[in-house]
Amino acid sequence: MFHWLTERRRQRLTELAFPPVWEDIIRRNVAHYCMLADAERAHLRALIQVFIAEKNWEGAGGLELTDEIRVTISAQACLLLLGLPHNYYRNVESIIVYPSTVIPPQRKPGFFENTSAPLEVAQPIIGQAFQQGPVIIIWDAALRGGRHPELGHNVIYHEFAHKLDMLDGLANGTPPLRDKTEYQEWVRICSREYLRLKHDIEKGRKSFLNAYGATSEAEFFAVATEQFFDQPRWMIEQAPDLYRVLQEYYRQNPAGRVSRSECAGKSHNQGEAS
Repeated sequence: MFHWLTERRRQRLTELAFPPVWEDIIRRNVAHYCMLADAERAHLRALIQVFIAEKNWEGAGGLELTDEIRVTISAQACLLLLGLPHNYYRNVESIIVYPSTVIPPQRKPGFFENTSAPLEVAQPIIGQAFQQGPVIIIWDAALRGGRHPELGHNVIYHEFAHKLDMLDGLANGTPPLRDKTEYQEWVRICSREYLRLKHDIEKGRKSFLNAYGATSEAEFFAVATEQFFDQPRWMIEQAPDLYRVLQEYYRQNPAGRVSRSECAGKSHNQGEAS
């Protein structure tokens, strides 16, 4: 009964007319939108309507939430879902948005924790995803990534890739896949490319992937997702097998969309929002 009610509510949401002002926001702030086919755009708009309504949104650090913030973040998060069987990121209940880079509070040791070693110092963040908790997003980074895919860095893709990875209860760089064959190929290719990245970093060689991806398998998947969507042709050139397994997982082909960018140039030339 609960599932039926949820589906009915979602159907009603997607039957509503998509606000023209939301369409303007996406075209202005999400360059990938202009590369999608008409059917993909319609699907993305429907995803956005449900996603915005079902998640708890919180502004932090003095940020006042607006439709521009919600729609821009939602469009990028839902782009990852276009080809996936999904439940609108069921493991995301809340999205907390800060205006700019923040340093999280210093972690306090547990009562029974041995504190002989110094605690890790808190570092500035532009996003975080928690296994049992919210997604934290920095608004200026989200806007920059959405407007400028040529930079190859997108905090939304990164953090929501983590949440896809966590759907099976583990943050290990392997999201739920379709079958044993896909798992085997995923492990073979991703392990090879992860070790290649780590080796390049250790030797001081520059990689086509962000060095942060060498931190762990989970970070590798998130960084590779950013590259897959934002610089797909470069990934095909540098690591065609990695592109292939990501294409099979996401069931999307970003490299094939690059030519469909009739309004992308306009989006790229927009200045940062005030």
